[in-house]
Amino acid sequence: MPFTEAAPANGANIPLLGLGTWDIRGEVCKRIVRQAIALGYRHIDTAQAYENETEVGEGIRNSGVPREQIFLTTKVWWTHLAPADLLRSARESLHRLKLGYVDLLLIHWPNPSVPLDQTIAALCKAKRDGLTKDIGVSNFTTALIDKAVQYATEPLATNQIELHPFLDQSKVIAACKANGISVTAYSPIVRGRAGDDPVLAKIGRAHGKSVAQVCLRYLVQQGVIAIPRTSKLERLSENAEIFDFELSGAEMEEIRSLARPDGRLVSPSWAPVWDR
Repeated sequence: MPFTEAAPANGANIPLLGLGTWDIRGEVCKRIVRQAIALGYRHIDTAQAYENETEVGEGIRNSGVPREQIFLTTKVWWTHLAPADLLRSARESLHRLKLGYVDLLLIHWPNPSVPLDQTIAALCKAKRDGLTKDIGVSNFTTALIDKAVQYATEPLATNQIELHPFLDQSKVIAACKANGISVTAYSPIVRGRAGDDPVLAKIGRAHGKSVAQVCLRYLVQQGVIAIPRTSKLERLSENAEIFDFELSGAEMEEIRSLARPDGRLVSPSWAPVWDR
């Protein structure tokens, strides 16, 4: 089943395609989560910073699908990474979700003012305490991955990073792979900005697919987990129709060549120094 095809992730079973819920709130959020699950999605991604955990939880509970069949990710915000803060905020997430656990708890962004060994220790404790089945990180560079692996006493399942055809993340991907860590791509369809690219459009026409579908296929074909965000039912269906075609080696290289120095979309003031 396409929706349950999973990536190797240090023992975790993370479906390759999920629904991202950044900036989707209220009734729209409840509806799109329910609709995604009805279509067959089994991977839902949220975060404390998205301010929609309550709605995501309600959408999951109202879906009619047993909780154990849904893979749910949430993330601890970078200002809550002191050990006591991390554990408290993880419990607050579960309270908002009205669920007994999450499947994956991530550090949303690193915080250089909090010692990473302390943050990772608290993250590992969250797993041991049953707040989450698996743990991981987000927006971690190669240097931070090396440190996190060194400090972790529990396996790290994924590093969620910005990843799409216009951004070369090969160094981070290699570092993750070397440590058995999966890669999860956010903004995988460039927040809708890939549509006018002639190379992607040409490849899409060759397969009878949209540019968004080409972007997503490019990622999952590499074993990268993709979590495109949408609030529209028709996009949910379109994003899911990526398991019935395959890109050739030449097409994969063409897409890889689109990466450019200014390809990054997300780099807030608290971001780490990115790999070059």
